[in-house]
Amino acid sequence: MSITLLDGKRFAQMVNQGAIYLSNNAKMVDALNVFPVPDGDTGTNMNLSITSGAKEVQKNVVDEIGKVAEAFSKGLLMGARGNSGVILSQLFRGFAKAVAGKTSIDSKQFADALQSGVNTAYKAVMKPVEGTILTVAKDAAKKAVQVAKHEDDLVVVMEEVVKEAKESLNRTPQFLPILKEVGVVDSGGQGLVFIYEGFLAELKGEKAPGMAKTMPSMTELVNAEHHKSAQSHMNTEDIEFGYCTEFMVKFEEGKKRFDEEQFRNDLSQFGDSLLVIADDELAKVHIHSEQPGEVLSYGQQYGSLINMKIENMREQHSSIVAGESTTSSIKEEKKHEKEKYGIVTVAMGSGISELFQSLGAHRVIEGGQTMNPSTEDIVRAIQEVNAENVIILPNNSNIIMSAEQAASVAKENVIVIPSKTVPQGMSALIAFNPEATLEENGKAMEEAMQHVKTGQVTFAVRDSNIDGIELKTGDFMGIYDKKIVTKDQDQIEAAKKLLQKMITNEDEILTILQGEDASDQELECLLEFVSETFADVEVEVHKGNQPLYAYIFAVE
Repeated sequence: MSITLLDGKRFAQMVNQGAIYLSNNAKMVDALNVFPVPDGDTGTNMNLSITSGAKEVQKNVVDEIGKVAEAFSKGLLMGARGNSGVILSQLFRGFAKAVAGKTSIDSKQFADALQSGVNTAYKAVMKPVEGTILTVAKDAAKKAVQVAKHEDDLVVVMEEVVKEAKESLNRTPQFLPILKEVGVVDSGGQGLVFIYEGFLAELKGEKAPGMAKTMPSMTELVNAEHHKSAQSHMNTEDIEFGYCTEFMVKFEEGKKRFDEEQFRNDLSQFGDSLLVIADDELAKVHIHSEQPGEVLSYGQQYGSLINMKIENMREQHSSIVAGESTTSSIKEEKKHEKEKYGIVTVAMGSGISELFQSLGAHRVIEGGQTMNPSTEDIVRAIQEVNAENVIILPNNSNIIMSAEQAASVAKENVIVIPSKTVPQGMSALIAFNPEATLEENGKAMEEAMQHVKTGQVTFAVRDSNIDGIELKTGDFMGIYDKKIVTKDQDQIEAAKKLLQKMITNEDEILTILQGEDASDQELECLLEFVSETFADVEVEVHKGNQPLYAYIFAVE
């Protein structure tokens, strides 16, 4: 079957198949992460990101491809998690811009849209690295442009896109030696190949492998996590605005003319945690309010209400068990006059969250290695600190791009301090000066990060050989500033070896964050070793309660 024009409805089906196919293969993509640590999550991040985009598309299936692509772009933007998710959102942001205003597109326009996506993604990444999802996308788009010059059939063009994407994926180890050393291809590039294979299957009228599975619900993937986080760090009586209210307004002629700024300002009077995403046809609203009925009545002035959902957060709070891990340490409170500064940080583990709060963080989003917060999660936290100036500490290299994307979306004055580890985030936070300007704080906090060394002890989830260190599944390994430097079959011995690699005669302070998998007895053994081996080093110990990493060390 030949297809010469691609409209919105068919593109929506392509998105759906691409999302489902990636979802079915997310664990495989996770397994391709280079380091054998138990937090490989590229597939998870891309899956959550594209699911957010696909859900938005399902609410906006129309004939015009420009409008469907715009919906996909918006959903991806707000749902983007991790570097791979952010890059994916940028690829289709550029695609959407290229097809804006069009009802349907031909093969050449489709190819040009893919190329536009690549251009946008490369601009969004400060230091593009070849041998990643960017390279796979670039090579596939280039092939599409070449083929479309003499081929009208979109099926043929997409076949060539998939073929070239796979070949490019197989070439990724040539760019990144570590991929070749471990014997894998780039995980983000593999995720993109799965999406493109889903696109092709839809164009050919086929079912991609594993299509029996349905897409995970965003309630399961995002909303449940969000609502749990919003309540688990507060008492029920402290919940000022008790109803999480979500709905969409479909604009109608004869109704009040929509002005996004006025709409947002008016709604802000009904509560907090307000998030508004709008286009020419509808507005999507999230707000915590004590009068959900009044919120809906206000929205009705602009058109008809669809996809309404109201949840009683007080009822939800009563069902949360004590000690359950949370997504964030957000306490809902009535908004007052804006503070000068608000600090948003990301942490994994209740003890680390409490530590960041004690150091001055205003909002702690729980996330990190196993669950990167989305752009929307970070935007929401930015809004909730209610400050003129907001500083974000991602504390994970895979969250920095999401934080930067959130900063660009938010209307507040926001900067991102690119902390890649919890110790870096702690050092940066200690350097914060509430009397200094935002620019001065940015420089001081980034400077402070450079003076701390980070160590982590975790276990290998698969056999691997990296930097000359041969690892077997279950081995404990010491990671020093993101590089695996030692291993042992015993966890405490791995920790001792790591500290010997990290601590020098010039170092004065060792901070130990005790994880869930580190017993008090084991910790005592480690402290005795430190006392005997590094007599001049001052030691601080905190119960971080972080999963996966038995110990996190900060050496200064």
